[in-house]
Amino acid sequence: MNIHEYQAKELLRSYGVPVPAGNVAFSDAQAHSIAEELGGDRWVVKAQIHAGGRGKAGGVKVARSLDEVRKIADEMIGMTLVTHQTGPKGRVVKRVLVEEASDIVDEFYLGFVIDRASQRITIVASSEGGVEIEEVAKRNPDAIVKETIDPAIGLADFQCRKVAAALGVRDKARMSQLVRIMKRIYRCFRDKDALQAEINPLAQVNGDRLICLDAKFNFDDNALYRHPDINELRDLDEEDPKEVEASGHGLNYIALDGDIGCIVNGAGLAMATMDAITLHGGRPANFLDVGGGASPEKVTNACRIVMEDPNVKALLVNIFAGINRCDWIATGLIQAYQTLNIELPMVVRLAGTNVEEGRRILEESGLPFVQASNLDDAAAKAVATVKGESA
Repeated sequence: MNIHEYQAKELLRSYGVPVPAGNVAFSDAQAHSIAEELGGDRWVVKAQIHAGGRGKAGGVKVARSLDEVRKIADEMIGMTLVTHQTGPKGRVVKRVLVEEASDIVDEFYLGFVIDRASQRITIVASSEGGVEIEEVAKRNPDAIVKETIDPAIGLADFQCRKVAAALGVRDKARMSQLVRIMKRIYRCFRDKDALQAEINPLAQVNGDRLICLDAKFNFDDNALYRHPDINELRDLDEEDPKEVEASGHGLNYIALDGDIGCIVNGAGLAMATMDAITLHGGRPANFLDVGGGASPEKVTNACRIVMEDPNVKALLVNIFAGINRCDWIATGLIQAYQTLNIELPMVVRLAGTNVEEGRRILEESGLPFVQASNLDDAAAKAVATVKGESA
């Protein structure tokens, strides 16, 4: 689960991490009031959406008067911001963050991630802050340093000093600041079951002061039940409505840009199904995992959610039943056909528990299911159907 920048900064502030003074505004008048309360003669107005690249897209601007704060906020709130992370449709800006402006002396990148290889929290840092870390990795990989944290010991001071030295921070005062910041972000990351924390840039401003000028956090969905305070920060407006609804039915759904709707049990099989479709020259419209023990009602909901995508021209159902039962799946598909008035061609591959019963139910339904003998056969038939060829 992602949260907005202003929420991430509030979280960091609660752990004693230095962030700019500021607040979120939902209107131009509110933005004006926040700037007036902050004081000073320059402010930063930042669009709040769950996507990076806002600065290049015009979502981060500096104002030099209160009237300019109001004008920028008025222009931003309601605009559709398109960045390289939003896709061509962009995201509608519904709020802005108004902050005090800073005089930047130096910029760093500081991130905390779960390293899959070591299965441990790992610091990723670079002296090249303020730019996309992916670009730094391509252009100058030696500029990126990593430090893995032993969960039994936690983040040690010597590790923080090692990272600071690699960033070129040598003087005692700045190094002490950086050590404190890293240890506090680590505690926040660990306490809240975060998957990623990105500070870019961590900046030296107004002399020797280090401060987090931008912050992103991503949290483990499976651990949110332990953090109701974090779950309350969820902004459903920033998520795909179909993905939100699917989650409510216990379905794992991710929308893609193809035209073959996929209904599969198991994340691995779902990935293999998408690969098979692509191998045969087709394009999957979604990832959907119905999970184990899929009831007929759950299958019906899966069909409905997939069919709500107007790009879908055919459905591919691929079930390898272990905990699931093929007869339940078949009953759910018939129920979906009858209640949803499905007119799209549906290719069905069933295997595993009660497969013969499942196939019999489909055959005797009189409905135009296209049955497949295996995954490859199912993918080929689905692609052929979409292309108007005989399945």
